[in-house]
Amino acid sequence: MNGRMEGWKIAAPNLPVFHFSSLMNRIDATFAALRAAGRKGFIAYICAGDPDLKMTASLAREFERVGVNVLELGVPFSDPLADGVVNQLAAERALRSGTTLDGVLQTVAALRRGGCEIPIVFYIYYNLVHRRGVERFARDAAAAGADGVLALDLPPEEAADYERALKRAGLCPIYLLAPTTPERRIAQVCQHASGFLYYVSREGVTGMQKSISDTIASKVAAIRRHTTLPVAVGFGVSNPQQARAVAQHGDAVVVGSAIVNQIAKGRSARAVARFVAPMVRAVNDAHSRR
Repeated sequence: MNGRMEGWKIAAPNLPVFHFSSLMNRIDATFAALRAAGRKGFIAYICAGDPDLKMTASLAREFERVGVNVLELGVPFSDPLADGVVNQLAAERALRSGTTLDGVLQTVAALRRGGCEIPIVFYIYYNLVHRRGVERFARDAAAAGADGVLALDLPPEEAADYERALKRAGLCPIYLLAPTTPERRIAQVCQHASGFLYYVSREGVTGMQKSISDTIASKVAAIRRHTTLPVAVGFGVSNPQQARAVAQHGDAVVVGSAIVNQIAKGRSARAVARFVAPMVRAVNDAHSRR
């Protein structure tokens, strides 16, 4: 099963049922459904294998149940340079539990066989892709049921072979944009991306913050001058109030460290989903009031 599906439907708690008769990536289909419903999306990040892959599968199913629109699944790596301490520790726990890329692929494939249709993006460091081989990685990720890949440390200028392999497999190459990205480079990155663009709203690494950046509106507007792709905004969003505020500007809100922190406390998958659900509702509420 790959990232493109024929004759399938989206039926999430926060969206009407949408049927798609032509081949379409789940990410594109989900954002099309959100746009048609006049709503914003909620993207949840977790590290696969934290604390084990059984929990990862349970979380994916629970997130789909409470209306999470996209699952960003971190593939644990020994040197996660873009991550703050919360996500670094999650990667350590996952590696200690024996999580490998093969195990992550098998977990996603099992979710798809079980009927889970939440779009899944692999959040991965390029070393893991390179070691497996770009063509093989793309084929394996698509066959497992992934929909997109965000290679954190691969600049688009060096990603020609990677992009071709992903697109051939029906996967979306997703790229990051930062507050320090000049507009000329924004235009260049937008030419390479598909699915959505991930705007990192703060400089530095991932992590929970007490407040959101006051430049999100202007930066998202600058990105939209160069693309019609959805813009997801993340880094630092950790509660419903922040999620609602960010949703006023982006097409989707990404929450990671706050969720991972709940997992670190030993919460059950159902309890973590209860923590996430108010943020999902806040994102929906923010848009309904616009």
